[in-house]
Amino acid sequence: MTVRILLADDHKIVRDGLRALLEKQPGMAVVGEADNGRATVSLTRELLPELVIMDIGMPDLNGIDATRQIVNEFPGVKVIALSMHSDRRFVAQMFRAGASGYLLKDCAFEELARAVRAVLKNQTYLSPAVAGPVMEDYVHHLAAVANAESCALSPREREVLQLLAEGKSTKEVAALLCVSVKTIETHRQQIMGKLNIHNVAELIKYAIREGLTSLES
Repeated sequence: MTVRILLADDHKIVRDGLRALLEKQPGMAVVGEADNGRATVSLTRELLPELVIMDIGMPDLNGIDATRQIVNEFPGVKVIALSMHSDRRFVAQMFRAGASGYLLKDCAFEELARAVRAVLKNQTYLSPAVAGPVMEDYVHHLAAVANAESCALSPREREVLQLLAEGKSTKEVAALLCVSVKTIETHRQQIMGKLNIHNVAELIKYAIREGLTSLES
Protein backbone atom coordinates (compact mmCIF):
# COMPACT_ATOMS: atom_id res chain seq x y z
CA MET A 1 0.00 0.00 0.00
CA THR A 2 1.31 3.43 -0.97
CA VAL A 3 0.96 6.21 1.60
CA ARG A 4 -0.29 9.48 0.10
CA ILE A 5 1.57 12.46 1.63
CA LEU A 6 0.86 16.19 1.45
CA LEU A 7 3.75 18.62 2.13
CA ALA A 8 3.01 21.97 3.78
CA ASP A 9 5.86 24.47 4.05
CA ASP A 10 6.20 28.05 2.85
CA HIS A 11 9.75 27.44 1.57
CA LYS A 12 9.88 25.71 -1.81
CA ILE A 13 13.42 24.48 -1.30
CA VAL A 14 12.27 22.58 1.80
CA ARG A 15 9.34 21.02 -0.07
CA ASP A 16 11.56 20.05 -2.99
CA GLY A 17 14.05 18.38 -0.67
CA LEU A 18 11.38 16.49 1.24
CA ARG A 19 9.68 15.34 -1.95
CA ALA A 20 12.93 14.02 -3.40
CA LEU A 21 13.75 12.08 -0.23
CA LEU A 22 10.26 10.76 0.49
CA GLU A 23 9.67 9.49 -3.01
CA LYS A 24 12.80 7.34 -2.72
CA GLN A 25 11.12 5.48 0.13
CA PRO A 26 9.12 2.39 -0.79
CA GLY A 27 5.41 2.85 -0.28
CA MET A 28 5.50 6.66 0.00
CA ALA A 29 4.18 9.13 -2.58
CA VAL A 30 3.91 12.93 -2.37
CA VAL A 31 0.54 13.85 -3.89
CA GLY A 32 0.60 17.61 -3.30
CA GLU A 33 2.33 20.67 -1.88
CA ALA A 34 1.06 23.81 -0.15
CA ASP A 35 2.85 26.99 0.88
CA ASN A 36 0.36 28.22 3.49
CA GLY A 37 -2.03 26.76 6.03
CA ARG A 38 -5.23 27.67 4.22
CA ALA A 39 -4.06 26.00 1.02
CA THR A 40 -3.08 22.94 3.07
CA VAL A 41 -6.61 22.56 4.42
CA SER A 42 -8.06 23.02 0.94
CA LEU A 43 -5.70 20.47 -0.64
CA THR A 44 -6.45 17.98 2.11
CA ARG A 45 -10.13 18.17 1.16
CA GLU A 46 -9.27 17.77 -2.51
CA LEU A 47 -6.55 15.10 -2.39
CA LEU A 48 -7.48 13.17 0.79
CA PRO A 49 -3.90 12.23 1.79
CA GLU A 50 -3.21 9.80 4.61
CA LEU A 51 -0.50 12.06 6.04
CA VAL A 52 0.33 15.78 6.12
CA ILE A 53 3.85 16.93 6.97
CA MET A 54 3.17 20.37 8.41
CA ASP A 55 5.34 23.41 9.04
CA ILE A 56 4.14 25.67 11.87
CA GLY A 57 5.14 29.18 10.77
CA MET A 58 3.16 29.67 7.56
CA PRO A 59 1.23 32.71 6.25
CA ASP A 60 -2.57 33.12 6.03
CA LEU A 61 -3.18 30.24 8.45
CA ASN A 62 -0.46 28.85 10.71
CA GLY A 63 0.28 25.15 10.98
CA ILE A 64 -1.29 24.80 14.42
CA ASP A 65 -4.71 26.01 13.33
CA ALA A 66 -4.45 24.26 9.96
CA THR A 67 -3.80 21.01 11.83
CA ARG A 68 -6.82 21.60 14.06
CA GLN A 69 -9.09 22.15 11.05
CA ILE A 70 -7.77 19.10 9.20
CA VAL A 71 -8.02 16.72 12.16
CA ASN A 72 -11.52 17.95 13.03
CA GLU A 73 -12.76 17.50 9.46
CA PHE A 74 -10.76 14.37 8.60
CA PRO A 75 -10.01 12.40 11.79
CA GLY A 76 -8.24 9.69 9.81
CA VAL A 77 -5.61 12.05 8.42
CA LYS A 78 -2.34 12.03 10.37
CA VAL A 79 -0.26 15.19 10.81
CA ILE A 80 3.45 15.36 11.57
CA ALA A 81 4.85 18.76 12.54
CA LEU A 82 8.25 19.52 11.01
CA SER A 83 9.34 22.78 12.59
CA MET A 84 12.32 24.95 13.46
CA HIS A 85 10.74 25.62 16.88
CA SER A 86 11.95 23.53 19.83
CA ASP A 87 10.00 25.66 22.33
CA ARG A 88 7.72 23.34 24.29
CA ARG A 89 4.79 25.75 23.88
CA PHE A 90 4.74 25.07 20.14
CA VAL A 91 5.03 21.33 20.69
CA ALA A 92 2.17 21.33 23.20
CA GLN A 93 -0.04 23.42 20.92
CA MET A 94 0.56 21.13 17.94
CA PHE A 95 -0.34 18.01 19.92
CA ARG A 96 -3.42 19.72 21.36
CA ALA A 97 -4.42 20.60 17.79
CA GLY A 98 -4.29 16.90 16.90
CA ALA A 99 -0.81 16.26 15.49
CA SER A 100 0.59 12.75 15.83
CA GLY A 101 4.26 13.66 15.61
CA TYR A 102 6.71 16.52 16.09
CA LEU A 103 10.23 16.80 14.66
CA LEU A 104 12.76 19.58 14.24
CA LYS A 105 13.83 20.62 10.76
CA ASP A 106 17.47 19.87 11.50
CA CYS A 107 16.71 16.18 12.10
CA ALA A 108 18.12 13.51 9.82
CA PHE A 109 15.79 12.25 7.10
CA GLU A 110 15.94 8.76 8.61
CA GLU A 111 14.19 10.15 11.69
CA LEU A 112 11.40 11.61 9.58
CA ALA A 113 10.96 8.26 7.84
CA ARG A 114 10.70 6.55 11.25
CA ALA A 115 8.15 9.12 12.38
CA VAL A 116 6.03 8.58 9.26
CA ARG A 117 5.96 4.82 9.81
CA ALA A 118 5.18 5.26 13.52
CA VAL A 119 2.21 7.61 13.13
CA LEU A 120 0.75 5.46 10.36
CA LYS A 121 0.63 2.70 12.97
CA ASN A 122 -1.38 5.06 15.20
CA GLN A 123 1.63 5.77 17.40
CA THR A 124 2.76 9.20 18.59
CA TYR A 125 6.25 10.33 17.63
CA LEU A 126 8.19 13.04 19.47
CA SER A 127 11.73 13.85 18.40
CA PRO A 128 14.33 12.93 21.05
CA ALA A 129 15.76 16.44 20.55
CA VAL A 130 12.76 17.96 22.33
CA ALA A 131 11.32 15.00 24.23
CA GLY A 132 12.95 15.57 27.63
CA PRO A 133 11.83 19.09 28.53
CA VAL A 134 8.59 18.77 26.57
CA MET A 135 7.43 15.62 28.30
CA GLU A 136 8.30 17.04 31.71
CA ASP A 137 6.25 20.12 30.94
CA TYR A 138 3.47 17.99 29.46
CA VAL A 139 3.11 15.92 32.60
CA HIS A 140 3.15 18.83 35.04
CA HIS A 141 1.63 21.74 33.19
CA LEU A 142 -0.58 20.65 30.28
CA ALA A 143 -3.77 21.23 32.24
CA ALA A 144 -2.71 24.78 32.98
CA VAL A 145 -1.66 25.40 29.39
CA ALA A 146 -5.04 24.15 28.16
CA ASN A 147 -6.69 26.88 30.18
CA ALA A 148 -4.27 29.64 29.20
CA GLU A 149 -5.48 32.86 27.69
CA SER A 150 -4.97 31.63 24.11
CA CYS A 151 -7.84 29.20 24.66
CA ALA A 152 -10.14 32.16 25.25
CA LEU A 153 -10.18 32.81 21.51
CA SER A 154 -12.39 30.81 19.18
CA PRO A 155 -10.85 29.18 16.09
CA ARG A 156 -12.34 31.93 13.87
CA GLU A 157 -10.99 34.64 16.16
CA ARG A 158 -7.54 33.05 15.92
CA GLU A 159 -7.80 33.13 12.12
CA VAL A 160 -8.81 36.78 12.15
CA LEU A 161 -6.04 37.66 14.59
CA GLN A 162 -3.39 36.01 12.44
CA LEU A 163 -4.52 37.76 9.28
CA LEU A 164 -4.65 41.16 11.00
CA ALA A 165 -1.24 40.59 12.58
CA GLU A 166 0.17 39.81 9.12
CA GLY A 167 -0.83 43.31 8.02
CA LYS A 168 -4.03 42.62 6.11
CA SER A 169 -6.71 45.29 6.25
CA THR A 170 -10.15 44.66 7.69
CA LYS A 171 -11.56 44.68 4.16
CA GLU A 172 -8.96 42.16 2.94
CA VAL A 173 -9.65 39.82 5.87
CA ALA A 174 -13.39 40.06 5.25
CA ALA A 175 -12.91 39.17 1.57
CA LEU A 176 -10.61 36.27 2.37
CA LEU A 177 -13.02 34.78 4.91
CA CYS A 178 -16.12 35.59 2.82
CA VAL A 179 -17.80 37.66 5.53
CA SER A 180 -18.73 41.31 5.95
CA VAL A 181 -16.36 44.05 7.09
CA LYS A 182 -18.64 44.60 10.08
CA THR A 183 -18.21 40.96 11.11
CA ILE A 184 -14.42 41.32 11.10
CA GLU A 185 -14.65 44.56 13.07
CA THR A 186 -16.78 42.73 15.64
CA HIS A 187 -14.25 39.89 15.82
CA ARG A 188 -11.42 42.38 16.33
CA GLN A 189 -13.26 44.10 19.17
CA GLN A 190 -14.02 40.75 20.82
CA ILE A 191 -10.40 39.62 20.48
CA MET A 192 -9.06 42.80 22.02
CA GLY A 193 -11.63 42.61 24.81
CA LYS A 194 -10.87 38.98 25.66
CA LEU A 195 -7.13 39.59 25.70
CA ASN A 196 -7.35 43.00 27.37
CA ILE A 197 -5.31 44.46 24.52
CA HIS A 198 -5.95 47.98 23.32
CA ASN A 199 -3.83 48.55 20.19
CA VAL A 200 -2.67 46.76 17.06
CA ALA A 201 0.99 46.65 18.11
CA GLU A 202 0.11 44.63 21.21
CA LEU A 203 -2.08 42.33 19.11
CA ILE A 204 0.86 41.63 16.81
CA LYS A 205 3.14 40.90 19.78
CA TYR A 206 0.54 38.51 21.19
CA ALA A 207 0.12 36.71 17.84
CA ILE A 208 3.90 36.23 17.53
CA ARG A 209 4.25 35.06 21.12
CA GLU A 210 1.47 32.48 20.69
CA GLY A 211 2.83 31.12 17.41
CA LEU A 212 -0.05 32.39 15.26
CA THR A 213 2.39 34.24 13.03
CA SER A 214 6.06 35.17 12.93
CA LEU A 215 8.27 38.09 11.99
CA GLU A 216 9.25 36.17 8.84
CA SER A 217 5.60 35.79 7.73
